[in-house]
Amino acid sequence: MSQTTQRQETDGRITEEQIAAGNRAYELDREHVFHSWSAQDQISPMTVLDAEGSWIWDGEGNKILDLASQLIFTNLGHKHPKVIEAIKEQAEKLCTVAPQHANDARSEAARLIVERLAGDINHVFFTNGGADANEHAVRMARLHTGRHKVLSAYRAYHGGTHLAINLTGDPRRFASDKASDGVVHFMPAYTYRSYFGAEDDKQEAERAFNHLRDVVMLEGADQVAAIVLEAIPGTAGIYLPPPGYLESVQQLCDEHGIVLIFDEVMAGFGRAGKWFAHQHFNVEPDIVTFAKGVNSGYVPMGGVAMDDAIYATFAERVYPGGLTYSGHPLAAAAAVAAINAMDDEGVIDHAQRLGAEVIGPRLEELKDRHPSVGDVRGVGAFWAIELVQDRETREPIAPYGQTAPVMNEIMAECRRRGALPFMNMNRLHICPPLNISEEDVLFGLDVVDEALRLADDVVERK
Repeated sequence: MSQTTQRQETDGRITEEQIAAGNRAYELDREHVFHSWSAQDQISPMTVLDAEGSWIWDGEGNKILDLASQLIFTNLGHKHPKVIEAIKEQAEKLCTVAPQHANDARSEAARLIVERLAGDINHVFFTNGGADANEHAVRMARLHTGRHKVLSAYRAYHGGTHLAINLTGDPRRFASDKASDGVVHFMPAYTYRSYFGAEDDKQEAERAFNHLRDVVMLEGADQVAAIVLEAIPGTAGIYLPPPGYLESVQQLCDEHGIVLIFDEVMAGFGRAGKWFAHQHFNVEPDIVTFAKGVNSGYVPMGGVAMDDAIYATFAERVYPGGLTYSGHPLAAAAAVAAINAMDDEGVIDHAQRLGAEVIGPRLEELKDRHPSVGDVRGVGAFWAIELVQDRETREPIAPYGQTAPVMNEIMAECRRRGALPFMNMNRLHICPPLNISEEDVLFGLDVVDEALRLADDVVERK
């Protein structure tokens, strides 16, 4: 049992003037800001006054460990000096430029990105974020193949724009999905909550793939432009595909001329302990989409990295798409600095070691001790704790698509004790900055350990 973890006191970093300014910011936020994925009158957003490394300071000046990397994008933490300096230097050199012109920051960012992917992925189309990256990836696949249908998994998340929300397989699409955009969903490979009655990873890989193959056949293989998959699903629960599954999916795509798109928006750039999560498996996609961690989220950027075959389709044919801020110099300079810093500082190896030697073992201890913990899983700095009412039946602590009151209570308790994980439905996600210290991550896990007693109480009362 870890020692009781108490909330850290304010450390004097935040002044009374900053707190007053934060109070004013909150008032203006409530008067004028419309927040995403929220009922506006039911939220009370936390004010953030400052941030550095793996820590943030809230509106009251309290120091809180950022176990969520915000929305899982500050892969290098807050205020990394090399990225900050690169943005400053680029702003003084060339602050912005239209996308039709070449500039050194964008060119170098593209080179660094493709160097970390398969040998035939040599080109990048830059976007503003992950949703539009997925939109453009599908557009490219449709034009490349001359087909329209696109297959994506239930439970997946691919973004909030029009097509991306239809690609999404979780309940957030319900209000906007009119089933009119050529998207067909299939059941994911998810051993813990198998849709196929699988008892282990081997069965899950075989049965989930057979299901997908049947969907392709029933939809018409010559009608399917692309299969879109998160290499490791993120907000859906950080469940790694069972060994052999992705390899079979690639073979299926190759057999029928289907473009294989891996959404690496959340899992890419070291989050899973490798440059890209699909590199844990013996697969080579046709397209990789990215965003978030490419520059630690300091300036918005996303992109579509494509292989030579996709690129060749548009060598003599106009690609009908573009964005005003595609490859924005400030974002590109931040990406160059972030990628180089990851290399120079051994950040990805550090994340891999933290997952294997610190986070994973510590979460297994929590699982053994807390009856509310049904499963823990992950890799690198990308982990989930799945909470259940009954370990035997695996009944989640709230029905799928809903959030039990105790989850909000757990998050409040974590914040009170000085750490904030990521929450989705019946899960807590542990996704700290990749360069977090072992000491800090253990502090955060101790906080979660204490807060999970609230979920245990729910199980014991049942």
